[in-house]
Amino acid sequence: MLQVWALPGIPEVTPGTDLVEVIADAVADTLEDGDILVVTSKIVSKAEGRIVKADDRDDAITAETVRVVATRTSETGHVTRIVQNRLGIVSAAAGVDASNTAHGTVLLLPEDPDASARALAAGLRSRLGVRVGVIVSDTLGRAWRDGQIDHAIGAGGVHVFEDLRGATDAEGRPLIVTMPCVADELAAAADLVKGKASRLPVAVVRGRADLVGDLDLPGARSIVRSLDRDMFRLGTDEAYAEGFAAGRAAANPSSPAQRERSVT
Repeated sequence: MLQVWALPGIPEVTPGTDLVEVIADAVADTLEDGDILVVTSKIVSKAEGRIVKADDRDDAITAETVRVVATRTSETGHVTRIVQNRLGIVSAAAGVDASNTAHGTVLLLPEDPDASARALAAGLRSRLGVRVGVIVSDTLGRAWRDGQIDHAIGAGGVHVFEDLRGATDAEGRPLIVTMPCVADELAAAADLVKGKASRLPVAVVRGRADLVGDLDLPGARSIVRSLDRDMFRLGTDEAYAEGFAAGRAAANPSSPAQRERSVT
């Protein structure tokens, strides 16, 4: 049976806060071997001092962006940017968060969420004497679906995939590509009890001890699909514009774009 509950008693986190100490005090002696803690990235970022002054949030987004995927401007003039950030994650606004931070500042994602998760897992295992895993979660949208859910952006001591390839289904048919991203599933389940405005940034998941393992397991970075396997690396309008430009260049060999293509 899967049990998920939010962890009360987490105080306001500021730069330098010892999250191992804070979480250990909150759980007391209630954790068991095989429990998984899902920790909102916001408190990890705050503890690590990932707060920057930014009168213009767009400047911070630009600084965190590695590749622009799509840009849209609404009727009111608001610009939404879907980008790939330095962690490889494709999301709106590069994960830059202006909520629940002091005026004139924004919150960036942790520098290395996998390292943060591993450090938390190692610290809690040492202090509490229980073999737990840690997932660092963040809220992201999904392609082709409205709304947002929490995803795993960092993992320590947790198997992020449940590889069922090679097994068979209930009818005896082989499973060829079935590999659930259980880290994302756990992050989403934890968000059901943490909420967005309830100041409950940590949840405990019990019932999947089979997913807890060594601290050197691949982290959440392994979830990010590489560009060479990404069939949708651009937004629809951007892909159309790129293909249209290529088609025009091919139809008009004397165009500057085609001449440049021929030279290179």
